[in-house]
Amino acid sequence: MRCTPCFKALLALSGAGMLFAGYLSAVKLFSDTCAFGESCPYFFGYPACYYGFAMYLALFLVVGSALLKRIGETLAAKTILLISSLGILFAGYFTIGEIPTLIDRGFRAYLLGLPTCALGLIFYITITIVAINILRRSSEPSA
Repeated sequence: MRCTPCFKALLALSGAGMLFAGYLSAVKLFSDTCAFGESCPYFFGYPACYYGFAMYLALFLVVGSALLKRIGETLAAKTILLISSLGILFAGYFTIGEIPTLIDRGFRAYLLGLPTCALGLIFYITITIVAINILRRSSEPSA
């Protein structure tokens, strides 16, 4: 594998995203409240954090499959790029809805400084950048 460190970084990022979204999902599922005192955005009748968890889980499984050499590096990177791009659109949509609160009340409006959707967005953007880097490396001729 040409970019094992890249895939290890992606495993850590997707694992962290999965744990974070999993925590948010568990709080919502078991207490019917949103973690960190935030509003809870919904998508097709379900909390957005459920979808975030599913996307991070999918990313984690794809990265794990690549590290275990079950799928090729290029296919994995393209799949990761697709899922993380959907994550950017998804989390970005909900983050935009939080901008008025940030403007009115600033970072103190959120226990973690930013809305949880914005934090998820940062993870998706980082994952996308790493996936693009992998694809660039795989298109370069070997020395």
